[in-house]
Amino acid sequence: MSYDPAKNTFLNESKELLEDMEQALLHLENEPTDEDAINAIFRAAHTIKGTAGIFGFDNTESFTHVVENVLDAIRGDKVHIDTHLIEVLLGSRDHMQQLVQYAVDEHEMTEEFIHQGDALLAELKQYLEETDVDDTKKKAETMQARNETEDMPEIDVNYGPLEWQIEVDFGGDVLRNGMDPLSFLRYLSKHGEVAHVRTLYERMPEINIMDPEECYLKLVIDFISESATRQDIEQVFDFVKDDCILGIFPPAAKIWENIERIEHLPDEIYAIGEMLTKSGTLSQDELYAALEKQDRMRSSSPDGKAPPLGKMLVDEKSVAEPVVEAALNKQQKAKDNRTVAARQLRVDADKLDKLINLVGELVIAGATTNLLAQSTHNNQLLESMSSMSHLVEEIRDSALRLRMVQIGETFSRFNRVVRDVSAEIGKDIRLELLGGETELDKTMVEKIGDPLMHLVRNAMDHGIESAQDRLRKGKPEQGLLKLNAYHDSGSIVIQVIDDGNGLNKQRILAKAMERGLVDSDKNLSDQEIFRLIFEPGFSTAAQITNLSGRGVGMDVVRKNIESLRGNVDVESTEGVGTTINIRLPLTLAIIDGFLVEVAGANYVIPLDMVVECIELNEDDQNLSVHSDYINLRGKVLPFLRLSHLFDEESNKESRENVVVVQNGGQSAGLVVDALLGEFQTVIKPLGKLFQHLKGVSGSTILGSGEVAVILDVPGLIQQAVEHSSGVQPLAQESQGGSHNQMLH
Repeated sequence: MSYDPAKNTFLNESKELLEDMEQALLHLENEPTDEDAINAIFRAAHTIKGTAGIFGFDNTESFTHVVENVLDAIRGDKVHIDTHLIEVLLGSRDHMQQLVQYAVDEHEMTEEFIHQGDALLAELKQYLEETDVDDTKKKAETMQARNETEDMPEIDVNYGPLEWQIEVDFGGDVLRNGMDPLSFLRYLSKHGEVAHVRTLYERMPEINIMDPEECYLKLVIDFISESATRQDIEQVFDFVKDDCILGIFPPAAKIWENIERIEHLPDEIYAIGEMLTKSGTLSQDELYAALEKQDRMRSSSPDGKAPPLGKMLVDEKSVAEPVVEAALNKQQKAKDNRTVAARQLRVDADKLDKLINLVGELVIAGATTNLLAQSTHNNQLLESMSSMSHLVEEIRDSALRLRMVQIGETFSRFNRVVRDVSAEIGKDIRLELLGGETELDKTMVEKIGDPLMHLVRNAMDHGIESAQDRLRKGKPEQGLLKLNAYHDSGSIVIQVIDDGNGLNKQRILAKAMERGLVDSDKNLSDQEIFRLIFEPGFSTAAQITNLSGRGVGMDVVRKNIESLRGNVDVESTEGVGTTINIRLPLTLAIIDGFLVEVAGANYVIPLDMVVECIELNEDDQNLSVHSDYINLRGKVLPFLRLSHLFDEESNKESRENVVVVQNGGQSAGLVVDALLGEFQTVIKPLGKLFQHLKGVSGSTILGSGEVAVILDVPGLIQQAVEHSSGVQPLAQESQGGSHNQMLH
């Protein structure tokens, strides 16, 4: 469904905020006093509520407002965190996500969903009713205690209406981005009274050159409120903060209020003047005036120095000394915990995909131009083309890196899954995440989520034993589930590891024979037995549960992974645990390839899987077509003749070559007629008619305009290894014998 740009941005930002909220809630379950996590959750709810109010999404705003009140009570130590509260807040987080989706889609909510929300609101309001405290009285008591202990000046604690002045200079693109300036006034009125609005026409052009889609408005708003803070007012305009110039001139705030606001400012704010303006202590004009005076003093001073800004403001009695001290303490704390935040730019995924496609076409065009340059034998042109090819390669790599994201965000979503499933099946399971910083293509990240979900739930349900069984076996009562990721030979490996019961080879084999998947007299290796669990409908579960046991999960896992040009294998030790390895390419768009020729046709092998190339001698070429092993320095190397595999007539007059390839610890040889060298390969997907071809993963276009097939190396290695069942490895190469001697 397509949305207008503003709503689409709100939807995406809400999803990110709610994901952060979920992770922080799960963290709070183990660390209930972590103030940073509590503040992060509050900010997420506060931002969603404010933006929903701007759009007029009343259901989202009202529900989130109650959630925000409970979170505010937690921040004020009025409500203490326990398991039940975390459960309610997680349910509220899920409900908020659906509310946002309903609002953006403009769909009617179902009765069941409405009842679900009412039940959550009832539980949330119970916490608020139990902690119904007179905030004004509490503030007065707190301030009185501060005055007594810190010798601060006595202040008035009788709060009345406060008048603010707000200046909003809307950017020219506000209307184009789908925002209505009046919606901000409507939402602002929910925090108090909009007493007066003046419109300034400084930027208004002549009517004959006026653009009806351009916004020229600048508003000066007199706003009266008893409870609104500067942050509340900023929040109203938060959704257009990048498209407007906002000035908020606060009333004379109380000293302790200024200190409290400074303490709650984000840690990335370092300047004293900025802290004082953001806390409502100074207006922007007052700050600018103080800075100008400081510059004049610096210019007129013989040594070119001026007093610190804080001291100047205290001396002039513009700011109370305790407020400046609080700002200095906040500044020092921020410097101590300083981290360099990555500057990010949000880019639409479709635009990024278009860029990658254009870079792919640039690679193909570059290869064509390079061939033409070589045919001219012009040295200057060839040198220029070499430089251009190098630049194209850098552009290709840079463009692909734009789509690379860390897998840690996908991994972190399983904290909630493991928590909920553990409670559902009555097992105590701990999730450990490793390698979250490992990067891979964004498209890959999006598509690997469902297979991982199958594997994680299956490991929890079938793999990890109950607490009683684990204790009886001498294991810790708490089960351990690990998600790990790392780079290996140009691929990414994702592992799902459990310390459970492991796979029962005999049971798997018996079930496979019962279903006719294998013959009773066939001798299978452990890997071949374990791979049977990925057959459609295969299951050894004695009891069907809500999670698994129907045999409709593992075959889907394999198909989804293979559709990403990946493969999956299993390692398991009965009684110890199971490790499932998923191996995926880093990208689905452009790769470095190794071009070979077989029977006059061109084929591409992914370069990162090529180990070495060797030449077969004349004796080797005369061996039987059924011989499919060579002796490679004393080791058995299974191989495939691509000419036989693709039913082509090989050129017998030329010497044959073997390209040794490796994937996931397994090696094999591919016999080809000629080696044509490295080649930048733009992967083109196969049509539906060819999607089920074995040994082929895609196609590409060469510089000559010809089409070349990209080989599915993992599949070919597996096919070669399966032929090697029962072959014993060589003990040692005989002295003086050919390293390519074929084995019979």
